[in-house]
Amino acid sequence: MKSAVPTVQAAALVLLCLTACRRDVPEEPASGAHTTPFILDLPANFPVPIIPASNPLTEEGIALGRRLYYDTLLSRNGPFEGFACASCHHQATSFTTPTAGTNVLAHVNLAWGTNFLWNGKVCGTLEDVMRFEVEEFFQVDMAELNAHPDYPQLFQEAFGIDNITSDHVVKALAQWFRRMVSSNSRLDRHLRGELLLTPEEMNGAMIFLSEVGDCFHCHPLPLMTDNGFHNIGLASTFGGFDVGRFAITGAPMDMGAFKTPTLRNIALTAPYMHDGRFQTLEELVEFYNSGVQHSASLDPLMTKPGPSLTLGLTPQDKANLVSFLHTLTDEAFLTDPALGSPF
Repeated sequence: MKSAVPTVQAAALVLLCLTACRRDVPEEPASGAHTTPFILDLPANFPVPIIPASNPLTEEGIALGRRLYYDTLLSRNGPFEGFACASCHHQATSFTTPTAGTNVLAHVNLAWGTNFLWNGKVCGTLEDVMRFEVEEFFQVDMAELNAHPDYPQLFQEAFGIDNITSDHVVKALAQWFRRMVSSNSRLDRHLRGELLLTPEEMNGAMIFLSEVGDCFHCHPLPLMTDNGFHNIGLASTFGGFDVGRFAITGAPMDMGAFKTPTLRNIALTAPYMHDGRFQTLEELVEFYNSGVQHSASLDPLMTKPGPSLTLGLTPQDKANLVSFLHTLTDEAFLTDPALGSPF
């Protein structure tokens, strides 16, 4: 077990952040379309997003992807007929679904993702996971899109093409997902010097960003996810979907490991864990404090000194940690009309 990080060092992790914004200018699209480049305004502490040169961000491509995201036409002849992406990913809850007994991963800041779905079934770029969504999950019927009164013109404007293929649907959706950026929570504004967190929130931040709570290893600033996979001790034995990443890799140390979800907007994305077993942030914190179960593949980050796996947080520590998690809520992201339905 690592020794405790001094409080002042943890505080530095919260306070040392640049205040300027970076503007990532996309390249011109390779097609013959006359498009308008879209510029992402990102805080300077955000990493450079993954944007393939073959699919630069454009106003037309993003608008098209947005419409597709909210359109049930994508599933017209597939196994989930009548559903759109937005049917299970609601803006008001950070593009996830508040349904007990399951957990739909939030569609937020996936421009920086390389592993997708709870067990990482798809790895690579947003284009890779959108291809899975288009061709396997929704099984989009290209004939439906090509016969539509509006889509042929919209795809022509975005990509300069006369025949819509799955490649073009994939690119449009990938562009839209890169537009779905959350970067204006109270914590973000604190880091930019625009406001101060309360003493309780700051104390929670110290717990989060030190070995006391040991949260920051898997949920580092600013994206609040390491994009990796961890067995965090939800069970001591595994079967069915609970085997997690093991189902993909077959590696014993991946047994029970799942993708680290972002904690951005975490106060609104209950239930928690891959199986939706926790309904509140208080339950979630208490699990990490006293509920971790040992198994052969338990992530070393979850081990604690002595025979116990408990963190030993006091009631006040736990309350402060919950207060800090609430600072990750980005109201602008949740209410931005530009991210809502175009219909």
